[in-house]
Amino acid sequence: MSKSKKIRILIGFISGALFGAGMIISGMVDPTKVIGFLNVTGDWDPSLMFVMGGALAVFTPIYHLVIKKRKTAISGDAFTWTTNTTIDGTLIWGAIIFGAGWGLAGFCPGPAIASIGGGTNIILAFVLSMLVGIVHANQYLAGRFPLPFVGYRKQCGS
Repeated sequence: MSKSKKIRILIGFISGALFGAGMIISGMVDPTKVIGFLNVTGDWDPSLMFVMGGALAVFTPIYHLVIKKRKTAISGDAFTWTTNTTIDGTLIWGAIIFGAGWGLAGFCPGPAIASIGGGTNIILAFVLSMLVGIVHANQYLAGRFPLPFVGYRKQCGS
């Protein structure tokens, strides 16, 4: 195995360990805490706002002072920045579907994956369903699978 591949694996391991530990320590893997945060019209729990604020307080200066100035990541991979800033039906429906899943389950993908170690049936069912959703979404984006209420994705230029 090449040195650069070993560095990539090590960086991925360290990043994943920090992310997973942060999710668990902050309480973002607890669905009742997440649903309490999302329940702004009821018994609202604003504590996760501080987790997100803390993450932004750490990330923002690092992004502007270090990451944005670099041409490549620490691993040597080139940065690719999106040029698509269009707010279209795909973005809106994707956000609605994501929000529905987050609000119903109290999990979003990162905390769900960080919770797999707990091995509860609910987490395993959520992650399995999430993987099915990812496969279907990729098929939709390729124009091979319709979504409810949306139909097939319209291809550019058609």
